[in-house]
Amino acid sequence: MNATPVSAPSGKTAQPPAITTGLLPVLRSSLAKDLRLEWRSKDAINAMLFFALLVVVIFSFAFDPTAEESRNIAGGLIWVAFLFAAIVALNQTWTRELRNQVLDAYRISPAPANALFLGKAIGNMIFIGIVEALLLPLFVVFYNLRSVGPAWQLIPVFLLGTWALVVNGTFFAAISLRTRSREVMLPLLLLPISIPAVLAMVEGTTVILTGDGSPRMWLNLLLVYDLVFTTVCLLLFETILHAE
Repeated sequence: MNATPVSAPSGKTAQPPAITTGLLPVLRSSLAKDLRLEWRSKDAINAMLFFALLVVVIFSFAFDPTAEESRNIAGGLIWVAFLFAAIVALNQTWTRELRNQVLDAYRISPAPANALFLGKAIGNMIFIGIVEALLLPLFVVFYNLRSVGPAWQLIPVFLLGTWALVVNGTFFAAISLRTRSREVMLPLLLLPISIPAVLAMVEGTTVILTGDGSPRMWLNLLLVYDLVFTTVCLLLFETILHAE
């Protein structure tokens, strides 16, 4: 007995729903899932806020700088707070995917691995950016900061600098995911390779705050760093994802 196709009300043959496996649809789906979960739990943002706020308060008690001294040291203090706060969030990047074998499902699916990586990285960028936007006014208040150079130039420094931390942090968090001490392994992998980027962030921020020159060289360094490491991470992530 031959099976007859089920017809839709319009008279056309009903087709099964298509499985979307393109880069952009999977990226949007992964990013939306992470944003939705973080909106419900706020685990990463709360942890980062608490840690970074603690650093700001401790430094404010440890230093009592003048306005000129504040501009000279603020670049280092700001990025130390954001760097260690970012590590707190990056350590949680892949832990949710271990529950109910979600990561294993990604591994056997036809979806491109780079879409999953970019979704995670962009999500981390958003979370860390929110924390930076909330804490920067506190730095201004606690350290009486006034920028001598054009303050708008801080925007590309923070965007490029944050992406440098996020792209490597997301990649190394995936590498350290199945290790016993992943909370310790991530900073051990991330901090040494981030030294050039951190140097450019601190120097670029300091140059803008003090007005002692142009941050163009440091912006170019950050741009090259981001391009190189984003490309390397995208090329290698599929191998990391499917590694035992």
